[in-house]
Amino acid sequence: MAFEVSPYGGNEIAAPPAETRDKPGESPYPEGRVRQAFANSSSHRTKLADIRLALARRARAESVALLNRILADTMTLRDLYKKHQWQTSGATFYQLHLLFDTHHDEQEALIDAIAERIETLGGVSIAMAADVSETTALVRPPRDREEPSWQLAQLADAHERVLYAVRAAARRAAALGDDGTNDLLVSDVIRTNEKQAWFVQELLETNGQDKQER
Repeated sequence: MAFEVSPYGGNEIAAPPAETRDKPGESPYPEGRVRQAFANSSSHRTKLADIRLALARRARAESVALLNRILADTMTLRDLYKKHQWQTSGATFYQLHLLFDTHHDEQEALIDAIAERIETLGGVSIAMAADVSETTALVRPPRDREEPSWQLAQLADAHERVLYAVRAAARRAAALGDDGTNDLLVSDVIRTNEKQAWFVQELLETNGQDKQER
């Protein structure tokens, strides 16, 4: 397939050729390409693959829905750490730069674990930024470079929101008899976020004291 060349020169790809672009009213993804739908288009209920796990289909469907919301929050929190790692500044720059990078990688590991659990249950995990932004309950940060104290305050708030949702989801998974999801949420997601929240809040207190002393 030939692509149009950028009008600005060079070899950059500008756009697909006109004949391949979407036509009004037509989907760029024909139905035949879909192996498993994310949800039923009429009811928006989670669609599941037939996987024998000795777990009721209803329990699997509810866990998948809960996990996808937690996945969206975790992906947003990961990206918030990366934003602040790139943009942090001031006297504590080096300390925060390393901490944000470490926490980013730990959240990345959680993302893989949550997505794998969704697939194990027969669901489809969200993956793209647009879907994440529509699903997450976390507050979108401004594009500006912020003071370290504000960066830490945003992270503390994000962790609390994540923990609130994950604790509720873990209790529901236990009630549904979904021990695997409950174990993942308690042993990995909750404990990782609790530890990270502790570090962030300790640094937030330190940054606040430094400001007062100045």
